[in-house]
Amino acid sequence: MRKEKGPISQFIEKNYLHFNAAALVDAAKGYEAHLDEGGKMMITLAGAMSTAELGISLAEMIRQDKVSIISCTGANLEEDIMNLVAHSYYKRVPHYRDLSPQDEWDLLENHYNRVTDTCIPEEEAFRRLQKHIYKIWKDANDKGERYFPHEFMYQILRSGDLEPYYEIDPKNSWMLAAAEKNLPIVVPGWEDSTMGNIFASYIIKGEFQAQTMKSGIEYMAWLADWYVQHSKGKGVGFFQIGGGIAGDFPICVVPMLYQDMEMQNIPFWSYFCQISDSTTSYGSYSGAVPNEKITWGKLDINTPKFIIESDATIVAPLIFAWILGQ
Repeated sequence: MRKEKGPISQFIEKNYLHFNAAALVDAAKGYEAHLDEGGKMMITLAGAMSTAELGISLAEMIRQDKVSIISCTGANLEEDIMNLVAHSYYKRVPHYRDLSPQDEWDLLENHYNRVTDTCIPEEEAFRRLQKHIYKIWKDANDKGERYFPHEFMYQILRSGDLEPYYEIDPKNSWMLAAAEKNLPIVVPGWEDSTMGNIFASYIIKGEFQAQTMKSGIEYMAWLADWYVQHSKGKGVGFFQIGGGIAGDFPICVVPMLYQDMEMQNIPFWSYFCQISDSTTSYGSYSGAVPNEKITWGKLDINTPKFIIESDATIVAPLIFAWILGQ
C-alpha cells in the first residue's frame, strides 16, 4: 500500500485544481506513475537552477532513485559546487529591477556576477573552484587521460579537497548526491560556462590539449548507447526544466537512433513534461507545445505530455515534494 502523502502534497492536491496549478499536479502524478511502472527518468536543467538552489529538493530525488540520468548546462554543473563552497559570500539583490548601468558596473568592480537577484562572488566561487579543478585537469592532461566535464567534477568532489570550504549542508548539493550515486550526467555545450571558458583559456595559452576534455559529440554517442540499454520495458521519461540546449540536445537521441542509425524498433520517450515560462510563439522551440515533438520523431502519439507555463523555481520543488511524498 502506498504511503500517505505529507502536508505539502496534501496542500497541493486540495488547492491546485486549475490551469498551471492543475497541470503541475497532473505532471507530478504522471511522473510518479511512470516510476511505479518501472520507468526511468531523465531530468534536464537549464537556466540557473543550481544558483536557485534546486539542490535542496533535487539531491533527495537523486538519493531516493527518482532520477536515472541528468542533462544540464555547464553553468548548472559548476554552480551547484560554487554554492556548496561559497554560499555565505553570495550577495542577494532583491531590487534588481531597479539597478542602473552604474549599479551593475559597481557590482562588477566588486567582483560580483549577477544572476537575476543573486550575485556570485568571483574570488570565493569561480577562482576557488578553478584553483582545485586546474590540478585535476593538469594531471589528466599530463597522463594523456581524457574525461567528460562531469567526470572531472566528480573527481574533485570525491577527492575531499573542497570539504574544508563547505558552507551549506552537504545533503543540499545535488552534485554531491550525484557523485555518491555515480549518476550519469550529460553536459552539452559545456564550453559555454565559466569553467569551460577557463579550460579554453589554458588551451589557448598552450598548457592543455583540447582532447583532454571529451566533447559534445562523444556525449551524444555515449547517450545513444545508454538510451538503447535503458529504454526497454516502460522506457525513459523526459522531465525538462526550462528550455535550451540542456533539453534540446538529449531529446534528439531518439530520432537520431531511429532515423540516422536506422534502429526501427527504438522506443520514443515514454513521458514528457516541460516547466517553462516561454510561451508558444513563432519559431520558439522552448515555447513549442509537446505535440510538435511528435513530428520530429521524439514523442509518440500516446506519450503522456505535460507543459507547465510557470517559474521552475516554484514548480519543480513542488513536483519533487509530491514524488518524495512530502
